[in-house]
Amino acid sequence: MQAIEQNRDRKERYFRENQRSPIPPELRGEDFPGLDYYEADADYRYRLELERYDDPETVTVETTADGEQTYRRVGRFRFAVDGAEVSLDAFQPTDGSDRLWVPFRDATSGDETYGAGRYIDLEPAEDKLDDDTWVLDLNQAYNPTCAYNPMYECPLVPSSNWLDVPIEAGERDFPVDVHTQH
Repeated sequence: MQAIEQNRDRKERYFRENQRSPIPPELRGEDFPGLDYYEADADYRYRLELERYDDPETVTVETTADGEQTYRRVGRFRFAVDGAEVSLDAFQPTDGSDRLWVPFRDATSGDETYGAGRYIDLEPAEDKLDDDTWVLDLNQAYNPTCAYNPMYECPLVPSSNWLDVPIEAGERDFPVDVHTQH
């Protein structure tokens, strides 16, 4: 869990200080309200087999700016959250990248967490253990950049990854509603 805390600290510094931060300039520096997270919890860290689909389909995902992006739905992860069986589809960008994108919405979305959902990125070099066993750590769930600045375009979570259970792990909603700022 120490690595999670280090990543969170690094992200907070970047968002507060870097010129390329997605945070609007008026909220950086001393005015930066900080990021909010659930406490890291080992129960939200899973070693899972990616159940690959025989014929991965290409899906078009709408974005927050009325655009579209394409991904390949390559497989799914199945696991239990507080006794409830759930599954999340894993997507690969169609640009040839071998990373997996695992977006989701859950029962905390729009209340404790960003309403449009959160993302997890899985990198083979870091998160893949063997052939198709991966570490899916929900503590690493993060908000898309559009949660901090409406100028960013973010892919929306496909409905197959809308969960009825709360995922009380990862990043919480940004404490400032940047969508109403002028």
